[in-house]
Amino acid sequence: MTNTPDQTVRIGRALSALAIDPEGIGGLWLRSRAGPVRDKVMEVVSSALPHLRITPNIADTQLYGGVSISDSIAAGRAVYSDGVLAQQSILALAMAERCSVAMAGRLAQWLDSSDRCLIALDEGADADEHIPNALADRLGLFLDLDGLRLGQTERLVISHDAISAAQTRLADVATSPDSLSAIVALSMSFGCPGMRAPGLTLAVARALAALDGSDAIEVRHVEEAAALVLAPRATTIPVPDDAPQADTPPPDGSDHQSTENDGGELGGPLPDRVLEAMSVALPNGLLNTIANTGRAATRGGDAGSGDRRTSNRRGRPLPSRATSSGHGSRIDVVATLRAAAPWQTLRAQVSEQKKGLSIRRSDIRMRRFENRNDRVLIFCVDASGSAAMARMAEAKGAVELLLGDAYARRDHVALVAFRGTGAEELLPPTRSLVQTKRRLSALPGGGGTPLAAGLETGLRMSLAAERQGLSPTLVLLTDGRANIARDGTAGRAAAWDDSVTTAKHIRTLGIDGLIIDTGARPNAALQDLSGQLGADYLALPRANAEALSKSVRLSLES
Repeated sequence: MTNTPDQTVRIGRALSALAIDPEGIGGLWLRSRAGPVRDKVMEVVSSALPHLRITPNIADTQLYGGVSISDSIAAGRAVYSDGVLAQQSILALAMAERCSVAMAGRLAQWLDSSDRCLIALDEGADADEHIPNALADRLGLFLDLDGLRLGQTERLVISHDAISAAQTRLADVATSPDSLSAIVALSMSFGCPGMRAPGLTLAVARALAALDGSDAIEVRHVEEAAALVLAPRATTIPVPDDAPQADTPPPDGSDHQSTENDGGELGGPLPDRVLEAMSVALPNGLLNTIANTGRAATRGGDAGSGDRRTSNRRGRPLPSRATSSGHGSRIDVVATLRAAAPWQTLRAQVSEQKKGLSIRRSDIRMRRFENRNDRVLIFCVDASGSAAMARMAEAKGAVELLLGDAYARRDHVALVAFRGTGAEELLPPTRSLVQTKRRLSALPGGGGTPLAAGLETGLRMSLAAERQGLSPTLVLLTDGRANIARDGTAGRAAAWDDSVTTAKHIRTLGIDGLIIDTGARPNAALQDLSGQLGADYLALPRANAEALSKSVRLSLES
């Protein structure tokens, strides 16, 4: 049985392989949220591979180069600057899951040229948020830092001397026809189309062999390379051969130890062994998902990928204005000429320049846009005993209809329930409609009404969503009969005072809200709470799920 390597050791060997042959491997797909763990890993990467970090909204003039406006105005002539694609051979793309199709195509074309390497920092919160396929197909290594603790990163080190020695012997690592056949067979078995996947697997295996001082690629190198390269590309799981191996004697009468040697020939039952090695690199449950559905449900699709999240980078054009050219800024040529036109006669009289336009720095107008972030609807549902079972059923049905609309608009949804003496986050912001409905259907009822706890939990989730670049909207469904205070004690007066205090705090933070009164008749106290919260108030005493959903939809769109 193959020994499972420590995650820190596996990451260190992968980064060493990338440093040995960055051009052949193509780059690294690093999936992790921003934080100290990723920062530590990137420190190790930077020590071996100095790079320049860019963002998906970088302007074409910064990528490819062009006329530098500020330098040209200062020099009085056209001054050209080279773009980062011409200056750098190794780039790190931050927020790679937000990369557009056009940007991915530019970087893919750059990678296809010689001596190029890209490190894609994937910060996707959900499984369906990942880097564009054009980049994922060209990056050899895949690392997921989920589950890696900060204390473990202290053991994450790479030997620069070992990397230098491996780079020297890399060209002498032998590649036998059997190793090529085995890698191609593995790529086909795991449903990796094309020749790019086996080529990258071979490059990683050669780098690992050079790192270990081997003269040729061995079985263990193929296993390790397959776990790093083929794992994120796998769309099927090979069916193991059911024929009993022990009943068939070897042709030459030798024993079976030659096929079980980790460092020997490529003649053993590789698919089973590589599948075991690949399971280390795959997220939990992914192999079972592939086995049950016949495809990689969490990778490879276009739905929800970063190239579809255009609202975070584009928006409604705003009037241009005079400002300094910042990162990714574009000049509005028409507005610049319009600002310079009234001064041409006067400038011609006081200047030696008699022909052509006279453009000065104060005339330059930059284009501006109003960006709109993705929205997350945070449903805070009252599951206490004061909410009658019929009203709970209507509220659940309305939320399910709203979830369908949110899914169609690609909004995120989150779910909070409050009952008893506290509130619970049933579901963090997600786009998974099935998972949200499952959590909602299992929502229990009964107990007190801790309205303040529900508002506080919704506030915490809203602040966390804003840190992720989302625009939260708090939707509160309750009958307003609060009877549990913030500290968990019973008392209507204290419970209501705590709810009002929390509502005022939410309003000061500028978080949008909506209160839906699910009581049998309108509650005047809830109307007052909506004013403290700065939210809209909807009283729907006799509405069914469809009417409730329609009213909420109109309120959110207004």
